[in-house]
Amino acid sequence: MVLPWALAVLSLIPLLDAQSPACANLTAVAPITNATLDRLSGKWFYIGSAFRNPEYNESARSIQAAFFYFEPKHAEDKIILREYQTTGNKCVYNSSSVTVYRKNGTLSTYESGREHFADLLLTKHPKTFMLSASWNGKKNVGMSFYADKPEVTQEQKKEFLDAIKCIGIHESEITYSDEKKDLCGPLHMQHEEERKKEEEGS
Repeated sequence: MVLPWALAVLSLIPLLDAQSPACANLTAVAPITNATLDRLSGKWFYIGSAFRNPEYNESARSIQAAFFYFEPKHAEDKIILREYQTTGNKCVYNSSSVTVYRKNGTLSTYESGREHFADLLLTKHPKTFMLSASWNGKKNVGMSFYADKPEVTQEQKKEFLDAIKCIGIHESEITYSDEKKDLCGPLHMQHEEERKKEEEGS
C-alpha cells in the first residue's frame, strides 16, 4: 500500500506561480535547507487528502488514521520515517528512509519496487505542512495535509482548503482521517518503551 505521503508526482511549482488569492499562503520549498528539515522533525498526523489519480485516491480512502515520525539526517540528505497506519481495522507499522532532493524541494521513498516523489509545501503555520501531487496536467493533481496534532484549528484547515482550491479540486473530494479509529496506540507505546530502554542502555 502506498504510504499516505508517498505519491508519484511532478512539480507543482508552476501551478503555485499563478497569482491566485487561494495560492497566496503556499510556499513551494526549494531548496530544502537544514532549517526546513528541522521544522519537519518530530511527530506528525495525517489529516486528510484529495487526489484525482484513481490509485492514490483509493489508497487514501483506505486509511482510517495515521501518524508518523520524521528524523532528519542532515549530512546524508535523508529522513528516517517511522509510520503507524490504521487500515482495514488493523495497525500497520513501517520503518523506512526518505531521500531529500534539496535543490528542487522534493522528497522520495521506495515502495512496491518503485520510487515515489512528493513536493514539499509549507504554509504560514509552522505546525502543518502539505505534500503535492501534479503530473500529466490537472487530470491527476492531488494534495495531502499533515499537522503536529490529530485535530487542526479552523485557520489551519482553511490553509489546506485554500490549497485544494488552488489546484482545482473541490472540497467534497477530500478524504479525512479519524483519530478515533486509530488502532496503533498499543504498538506505538511498546516501541517507545523499547526505544527508551535502548537509550538508557547506551
